[in-house]
Amino acid sequence: MAQHIPDPSPQLVGTGGGVKSVKSAERTIAVLEYLSSATHACSLREVATDLDLPRASAYALLTTLVNTGWVETDGAGRYRIGIRALRAGAAYVERDDVVQRAQPVMNVLNDELGETVHLARLDGAEIVYLATNISRHSLAVVSRPGRRLPSWATGLGKAILARRPWREVDELLPENLEPRTVNTITDRTTLRAELEEIRRRGHAVDEQESTIGLRCFAVALGFGSPPNEALSCSVPVVRLDPEREKVIVAALLRAAERIIR
Repeated sequence: MAQHIPDPSPQLVGTGGGVKSVKSAERTIAVLEYLSSATHACSLREVATDLDLPRASAYALLTTLVNTGWVETDGAGRYRIGIRALRAGAAYVERDDVVQRAQPVMNVLNDELGETVHLARLDGAEIVYLATNISRHSLAVVSRPGRRLPSWATGLGKAILARRPWREVDELLPENLEPRTVNTITDRTTLRAELEEIRRRGHAVDEQESTIGLRCFAVALGFGSPPNEALSCSVPVVRLDPEREKVIVAALLRAAERIIR
């Protein structure tokens, strides 16, 4: 569905709280967010249509963003996010207090288990990966920092959601829970029961709900109430057995305690 963005204007627009926003800035942010979430380089027509922008306005915005390095063009009329956005994202992660506290513990956990370790934060109904330590095994699936996934389809997301009242979770999630695999929970009643079970046992499990062949164990990090971050260990199911799972969960819980001390 097209996202309506107001017409450009140098005037300030008041919000309900009295805070004023600049329409042109809103459009610029919308374009950057659109391109950052796109899976391919986008044409001018796609940007204008999907954001409900006049073609001339979309072209002017894209040209400005290309000239300043925030957007790149392939020379064939298609646009993608630019290198300045990467620099801004890297600066965010490098200066993030949670990442700085978690990274040394993640390094130890990665050495101890030999598997991929992730740190992620809830952003709306999605989780955003902040840091990753890659498995030493050749068979590994990795989500790089900056990647976004639906919270209900990941162990990281479910670990965070489980620490919130269901009413808050229900309002946070979209009306339709789109699946990533055949195992993704898309029924709200089932998801609510799953979150209650996670709260009871203290950790979440992504049972190939995000990626087929991969099981993910996750624990929330109690920096806030409710928490916004979680730590996980992702392992191909071919390397797992019940005893190995117990070792991983115990190591995750110890790591979480060390991070929040």
